[in-house]
Amino acid sequence: QVRLVESGGGLVQTGGSLRLSCVASGRTFSSNYMGWFRQVPGKGREFVAAISGSGSITSYADSVKGRFTASRDNAKNTVYLQMNSLKPEDTAVYLCAARPSGTARYDFWGQGTQVTVSS
Repeated sequence: QVRLVESGGGLVQTGGSLRLSCVASGRTFSSNYMGWFRQVPGKGREFVAAISGSGSITSYADSVKGRFTASRDNAKNTVYLQMNSLKPEDTAVYLCAARPSGTARYDFWGQGTQVTVSS
């Protein structure tokens, strides 16, 4: 079982930056692929970024590539999402998720943190 708690959301102006954090419980954190997703009311959940257990492999949605950076600190059981050059269309609830080693599905999800970008 993995428990995930996000923080760092808030209100920011267009062009601003935020850094989201996601702290995970559990001893096997470093073996989990971690993902960031976002959700807007009335729309489906959208993939934002993912990072491998070692942090050496990352992937991003085209809409955030070059602006967002995923990283992790396995000693702190924490994954981060640095968001720069924010746009109003980035407004959403951001959730982190864990994909256990050897699986293809994100089995554990946090509650999310709200990010609002004003124009």
